[in-house]
Amino acid sequence: MADIWLMRHGAYEGHRPGHHAPYNAALTEEGHEQVRHALPLPDNITGIVTSPVPRARQTADLVARLTGLPIVDTSRLLAEWRAPSSVLGRTSDACPPDYQSWRNRRLTEPSLRFEDAESLAELHTRAARCACFLRRTAHLHGSLLAVSHKLILGVLTHLREGPTAFGTAAVAPWNFAEIRRFISANM
Repeated sequence: MADIWLMRHGAYEGHRPGHHAPYNAALTEEGHEQVRHALPLPDNITGIVTSPVPRARQTADLVARLTGLPIVDTSRLLAEWRAPSSVLGRTSDACPPDYQSWRNRRLTEPSLRFEDAESLAELHTRAARCACFLRRTAHLHGSLLAVSHKLILGVLTHLREGPTAFGTAAVAPWNFAEIRRFISANM
């Protein structure tokens, strides 16, 4: 059976802990260095799949260039959790009161959405579909490196927790350019 490895993208422009990153944030030079230091990859990887979000795609492109591995697919299933547009670049204390109310209720009511955000239930469903996509793609192409984002990777690795896996993913550390083996539970 083919292995699946998960990698968080490198550091990106404007990164500040506690802020939601804008979609188009690019890798910084530090991010490029983090990716270089993450190499060499595990020996059996034969291809890369990536999120289309620029910081992840740039990470995957750099890995591909440095290793000679092909990017075999780009999938929105690997994109980061879609935060509400109104809070991008803000800390939680600078967000509207109705956002604060939603944040306080989202783990107990995971189907709730705020504005254009992805609900936690929707994120969990996408992560489950992503696990199937990764297994199917690894079956076709061999062992993979999947380049993605902290929250979706955290939910993906805690699928059994259900939609509340977001709570675990939000606080669990996952360093920039860190690579972990994906233990895929059949869901």
